[in-house]
Amino acid sequence: MALNLSRRRVLATAAALITAVPLAALATANASVPSTPPGWTLQWSDDFNGPANTLPSSQNWIFDLGHGYPGGPGNWGTGEIQNYTNSTNNIKLDGAGNLRITALRDGGGNWTSARIETQRANFKPPAGGKLAIESRLQMPNVTGQAALGYWPAFWALGSPYRGNYWNWPAIGEFDVMENVNGINSVWGVLHCGVNPGGPCNETNGLGASRQCPGSSCQSAFHTYRFEWDDSSSPKQLRWYVDGQQFHSVSQNQFDATTWNNMTSHAGYFLLLNLAIGGAFPNGVAGHATPTSATVPGHSLVVDYVAVWSTGNGGGNPTTTTTTTSQPGGSGWDAYSEIQAEQATSRSGGTIESADGGQAVAQLRNGDSLRFSGVRFGSAAARQFYGRVASGATNGASGLVEVRLGSPTATPVGSFALGNTGGWQSWRTVPANISGITGTHDVYVTFSSGQPNAYVSVNWIRFGT
Repeated sequence: MALNLSRRRVLATAAALITAVPLAALATANASVPSTPPGWTLQWSDDFNGPANTLPSSQNWIFDLGHGYPGGPGNWGTGEIQNYTNSTNNIKLDGAGNLRITALRDGGGNWTSARIETQRANFKPPAGGKLAIESRLQMPNVTGQAALGYWPAFWALGSPYRGNYWNWPAIGEFDVMENVNGINSVWGVLHCGVNPGGPCNETNGLGASRQCPGSSCQSAFHTYRFEWDDSSSPKQLRWYVDGQQFHSVSQNQFDATTWNNMTSHAGYFLLLNLAIGGAFPNGVAGHATPTSATVPGHSLVVDYVAVWSTGNGGGNPTTTTTTTSQPGGSGWDAYSEIQAEQATSRSGGTIESADGGQAVAQLRNGDSLRFSGVRFGSAAARQFYGRVASGATNGASGLVEVRLGSPTATPVGSFALGNTGGWQSWRTVPANISGITGTHDVYVTFSSGQPNAYVSVNWIRFGT
């Protein structure tokens, strides 16, 4: 998805120039997340299994609501007209292993739909390795005049966008799959640098498109994949549909500042949405969309989303004390510094630069951080340490608590924190905890009698 009203008209006719490649057979409507290939690690996934007519997991996803982020550009910066909701009328599991995002229009002509983004915002390859972001999905099955204004997307935004909303496109955007107006084509686009112009030709971005192999994009499921290759020279970004590469860009196409601005931060969060109207579908159609001929009720159907990584800089073991979250993999070492911004999931706060790295900033009552699979071993941990700061005003303070297994479990330990002298005034605060052994999902929760933000967290760790 673009973040500017005048985006990408140069790609409007590209789809008509490419011939489809037949497939031997059509894929089934539902499939599990593929097995992890040798040498790769599954970092995160959601296969959307669950009861019909329920919302996707709030531990995995954040629901974006309304017509824009608070304090951000209106209409999500793209001119799209729908109101995003968290109603199961617009977004739900179908009970058959799929997520359905449905665009609806009421009697007054008002459109609603849905948009979600991952709690995690740290997806990036290890140094010298690769990252793969993939989804198997079916675009809304509608074409022609009835499809005018439909704009489904699967994409990623740089984590510094959270809480800022005005630093696009410098922080980077990877559009893994975009489609407009029911055209049998997938667009893959990179946004970067400055707007307008710059090395990514904003607001259009650097993009390419092609028809979906075999069956059309609208009539069948296809697999859309983006790879960030930090192991090649020059480093590369690549786009695929059903395993067939159709777009790539290389590091040597950019100046060092542009590349570093979009690759050196904590990583990316993923988004799924179905927009209606806006600059991209309008530009392709040559007029405003949707129209009176546009038919509501069609859905973006998502089978799974998964993220894999491979490599660790040539196979040499890392010696840093900072671990990386690996849900489905080796988890966290309780006795190393666990970076807050790399939490498996997060409720509240924003990611900001801090203390020589990054932190989850300005957390408040009811917020939480989850770290899956923290390994304590057989020697009981009896100390908890938090690297924290606070610029809380009006005497605001609160507790930083540790819980096991659930954000509502009884805390096993906590410490209180008030103003430390500013949001960049960091200190390491200890707390006694009940002896913990084994492996647990660790929740760090925040409790206060006031609504104001009162703590930022850089890292946590445990001790015996």
